[in-house]
Amino acid sequence: MRPFLVFPCVAMIIAMLPGVAWAEVKLPAIISDHMVLKKGLGIRIWGKEDPGVTVTVTLGDNSTKTVAGPDGRWSALLDLSAAKAGPFDLTVEGKNKVVVHDVLVGEVWLASGQSNMAFFLEKQTGSAEEIASPANPALRQFQVTRAEPPQPAEDGQGTWTVASPETSGKFSAVGYFFQKQLNKELGIPVGIISTGIGGSACEAWISPQSIETDPHLKQAREASIQARLTATKAIFRSRTEPSCLFNGMIHPLVSYTINGVIWYQGETNVPRAWQYRSAFPMLIKDWRTQWNQPDLPFYFCQLANFKPKLATPDESADAELRESQSLALNLPNTGQAVLIDIGEAGDIHPKNKKDVGDRLARIALANCHGKKIPFSGPVYQSMKIEGGKIRLMFAHTDGGLVAKPLPATYDVKTDAGVTAPLVRNSPKSALEGFAICGADHKWVWADAKIDGGSVVVWSDQVPQPVAVRYAWASNPTCNLYNGAGLPASPFRTDDERLTTRDVIF
Repeated sequence: MRPFLVFPCVAMIIAMLPGVAWAEVKLPAIISDHMVLKKGLGIRIWGKEDPGVTVTVTLGDNSTKTVAGPDGRWSALLDLSAAKAGPFDLTVEGKNKVVVHDVLVGEVWLASGQSNMAFFLEKQTGSAEEIASPANPALRQFQVTRAEPPQPAEDGQGTWTVASPETSGKFSAVGYFFQKQLNKELGIPVGIISTGIGGSACEAWISPQSIETDPHLKQAREASIQARLTATKAIFRSRTEPSCLFNGMIHPLVSYTINGVIWYQGETNVPRAWQYRSAFPMLIKDWRTQWNQPDLPFYFCQLANFKPKLATPDESADAELRESQSLALNLPNTGQAVLIDIGEAGDIHPKNKKDVGDRLARIALANCHGKKIPFSGPVYQSMKIEGGKIRLMFAHTDGGLVAKPLPATYDVKTDAGVTAPLVRNSPKSALEGFAICGADHKWVWADAKIDGGSVVVWSDQVPQPVAVRYAWASNPTCNLYNGAGLPASPFRTDDERLTTRDVIF
């Protein structure tokens, strides 16, 4: 045997022996170059090493030590409450050293939901000018790679990207405009973790543990799993299967410290709008449990107007879904961006995402940072029957209630330049979008006017009114705003049985 071959051979044999491993620090995909860490206490960095090995984590002047457990996992908490923005190198040292470059400290928000959250900036109306603007290293996105494992995954895949003319076109448009506004107002870096998947149901993003608490969702999940086990050929997981997207796209992130969540989803759940009353709060509570942040801010988008306009008042599953979304505001630290005025009749992916991001940013700036700015349009509070009329009272009337002038046309598909003439339902009324009924519950379009801080609604066809609805349609014609230019949220004062009441998963 030639002597110089002995050591490589011995090394190979040793490496193959049971219990022997070549140790090295390993970090999850999200802890990587260009990442943004939250400014604050208890910022978690985690990974793997050999059991019992001491791991030192250093960022700037902040350093801490921890020891890998019997399973090789370790976790360390940094105090970044006084840290500057950076950039920094993050050094993690065990038996070897790993350096993560160009790390910033600021705010981190998870941006999740369906295709309207995944919608790229390059598809936004007028995006060419926005994308061509100078690079902004304070804006960064971690795009999570789609994954649908059968069980919660320990790690996923993805890459941090710095906003520039070459990269920002692939940012989530909603996330981009949200983070850009926060950066402008707060002067700090903002990172977005983007996990939106087109066509996904709310339940797909909820953990298996929470799904188990709902008999219908539990049954749906078990049926999907059983179908794959007994199939003669591969069956791919649906984007509606409970927990399928949580497992691969949320669970790997729950150790990463975030400031909050922005959410744009619901289109897939429209046929089961009533069930969303329980599913959506379940998701919010579940994620707060997963991140171990009971007060984690959760700000969401109400569905935009979509589909043809109707000539007479009618039931609407879209309106029922919007109501289910609004009911989630009963949970603390939630906020809703109303989008009833920026959708398109013929496109479920409206191209105006700037107003979406700006409205979400208003909520975050007001509620997380104490900015004294309006963040909500008028929200219905109470009603009073006054003879043949109904008076409605509202919260969030910042600057007073406003009847916004209606345009002559409305958008059908902006990317094709298609519009349609706007036909008024109540042409003599200052306000559009109100319907009224008597005890027979036959809805007719109503006249309405602003009277101080309230709205008075009536119709000559309904001498004894009992209830009112506003913007209760898939694509309503409506124009009630507050002085800050924010639209009123759709609502109803009746408790009639809704069309999706008995539709379950």
